[in-house]
Amino acid sequence: MTPLRQSDNNRVRCYSSQFADVMEMRAPADTVAAYLDRHEGWFRRCASPMQVQPLDRNGYVLTLGTFGNFGFEVEPTIGLELLPQSEGVYRICTVSAERFQPGLQELYDVEFNAALQLHDQPENPAITDVRWELDLSVWVKLPAVIGLLPEGLVQSSGDHLLRQIVRQISRKLTWKVQEDFHATHGLDCPPRKRSQF
Repeated sequence: MTPLRQSDNNRVRCYSSQFADVMEMRAPADTVAAYLDRHEGWFRRCASPMQVQPLDRNGYVLTLGTFGNFGFEVEPTIGLELLPQSEGVYRICTVSAERFQPGLQELYDVEFNAALQLHDQPENPAITDVRWELDLSVWVKLPAVIGLLPEGLVQSSGDHLLRQIVRQISRKLTWKVQEDFHATHGLDCPPRKRSQF
């Protein structure tokens, strides 16, 4: 089966979004790295209330919740692989739906690329900034009736909905990881800040 991202079907639309943020961790970089390396604990706790199922040693299947537009609702499910760190950089990428729910490939296709990087604060080695960026593209096969709507409206509405989903989930996940790290290490958590990006 041809992935939707390679389809020439005029009902397939691509929507994309980017997000970036910084988490202040009140601990040295090696302590933060040791926490991030053990994702089997924090990832499931912090992703809640999203449903998370382990896929393999580094992979998880997430059901993000229900979202809708133009009277149609979807409950997106994606597979993510948390790659082992490389020189202080952690990457999260998409797992093909073939591995966990092949039928989804006919409805949507996801490309999820995230990177988390640890940065020491030279003036205070007891604080580590975790900077992370997400680049997300989603290809969706829309119902035929959507083709009756103006092309620009369909594209802008889809882009807006995806940005809203990414912003909402990413901010909550950022806060929860920050809170979980400090709680599990008996440290005071910095106050929540608005996204810097």
